[in-house]
Amino acid sequence: MKLPIYQIDAFTSRIFEGNPAAVIPLEEWITSKLMQKIAMENNLSETAFIVKAGPDYEIRWFTPLCEVDLCGHATLAAAHLVLYLLEPDKNEVIFSSKSGNLNVKKEDGLLAINLPSAQNKEADVPENLTEALGKKPLEVYESDDLMAVYETESDIQNLNPDFIKLKGIDTRGIIVTAPGEHVDFVSRFFAPAVGINEDPVTGSAHTKLVPFWSARTGKKELNAKQLSKRTGKLICRNNNEYVQLLGNARIYLTGEITTK
Repeated sequence: MKLPIYQIDAFTSRIFEGNPAAVIPLEEWITSKLMQKIAMENNLSETAFIVKAGPDYEIRWFTPLCEVDLCGHATLAAAHLVLYLLEPDKNEVIFSSKSGNLNVKKEDGLLAINLPSAQNKEADVPENLTEALGKKPLEVYESDDLMAVYETESDIQNLNPDFIKLKGIDTRGIIVTAPGEHVDFVSRFFAPAVGINEDPVTGSAHTKLVPFWSARTGKKELNAKQLSKRTGKLICRNNNEYVQLLGNARIYLTGEITTK
C-alpha cells in the first residue's frame, strides 16, 4: 500500500522554523497499529491522519510513542493542506476529533484555529519538578499538563531540564512560562513521557497558557512566542470556552509512503 505524505512547518511563515508535522490524507481509516508504526518511522513530534467525512474531515494524531487526544500544530498543518492544496476554494474546514470539532478558517493571510479552552488548578510545587527543571518556579498549575510559572523570559530561555527526571513525573507534559520582553508571554514545552523531549511550538499547551495570561494581563488578544530552537510565534485570542490561535504554515516536503 502506498500513501501520500506531507511534512508541514506550522506556526511559522518560513521553512525550517515553527513545528514540523506530518499529515497523511487517507481514503479510509487504516489500523491504529499501522498509524503508530508510521508515526514512529516519521519520528516527528506529531503525525496527523485525516479522512474526508462529508464536507469536512476526521482527524487523529500520533506521537512516535502513542495516540493523543489533541494536537494544535498538526491540526493547523492539516488545515493548511486542505485549504491551500486539496480544496483551495474552501475558506474553512472542521475536523472531527476525540476532543470534539475543531474549526480552522482563513483570516487575513493566516489560519485561525479554535481549540477547547482548558482549566488550570493551582498546585503545590513538586520537589521532583524543581529538581528536574533545575530552578524552582514561582507557581505551578495542573491540568493534563503541569504549568510552571517563572519571573522572566531569561528564566525560561536558560532552563536546561533533566529529561530522564521529567519523564518520571506523572503528567502528559510540562509547560514553563513567563512574561515576555517583546511579547505578552513566552513558553517552552517538554513531554518526554510521550516521546517528545521538547516540542518546538505547542498548540495544545496554549489552551492552558492563553486563559492564564489573559486573566493576568486583562487582555483578550495576546502575542506569544515559544522559545524552542526553531521558535514559533502565535497570535492568541481568549474566547472563554475556546482559545483561538492564529498562525501560518508552509509545506516542506511531499512524498509517498510504502507500507509493504
